[in-house]
Amino acid sequence: MEIITSLENSKVKQWSKLNLKKYRDRYQLFIVQEKHLIEEAIKADCIDTLIVLEGIENIFERDCIYVCAAVMRKLSVNVSLNNYIAICRMVDHKAENLSKAIILEKVQDPGNVGTIIRTAYCFGYDAVFLTADSCDLYNEKTIQASQGAFFHLPVIRDQLENIICKVRENGCRLIATDLDNSNFLKESKKTDKLAIMLGNEGQGLSKQAIQAADERIKIEMNNFESLNVAIAAAIVMYYYK
Repeated sequence: MEIITSLENSKVKQWSKLNLKKYRDRYQLFIVQEKHLIEEAIKADCIDTLIVLEGIENIFERDCIYVCAAVMRKLSVNVSLNNYIAICRMVDHKAENLSKAIILEKVQDPGNVGTIIRTAYCFGYDAVFLTADSCDLYNEKTIQASQGAFFHLPVIRDQLENIICKVRENGCRLIATDLDNSNFLKESKKTDKLAIMLGNEGQGLSKQAIQAADERIKIEMNNFESLNVAIAAAIVMYYYK
């Protein structure tokens, strides 16, 4: 049974770097905390190393490395001390045979992105596309908000023009959420193959995205003109599901 007690251990030094995006990208690894998320990572066969706090029972059917409290604290993002942490391999999903997809253009809040991924998975969408300038999928807040949905739903980062080509190749109708010159959601005809585009929290979709759309839609509402992007996404996804 391996037990690590030194903060200077080479594995600990590498693991601790995974709190920064540049090292996640370099090593193609990321940190998952909390029992539920680790269980989802196990289902997806993405775990590279399971780390357990010394003195705590390993409740997972996998080999693990035990670490002292100081090491666990160094690796933890949570304020409270974790009993378990998993070092996971980045998911290499492919998006094929798309019927319903979500496109997020420059959506930068990790909580919004994670919530949209979780909602898309719950409503049976086939994939979520992130433009290159959207937030990092493996940010701790994105992972937490997604509740592990990204382990099972393809989430693919690419340039907007490549994403548009991909969904068009699959015969998807492009629907843009936009306040100007738009149909109300209830007036939009439902279709079996579509890609819903949602934009930046403050600026909305770019002109390029709007011009590429087959239809622009907006949600009927009173008092305010717009909703949080994750809430708007949920309403639109439910309408078309």
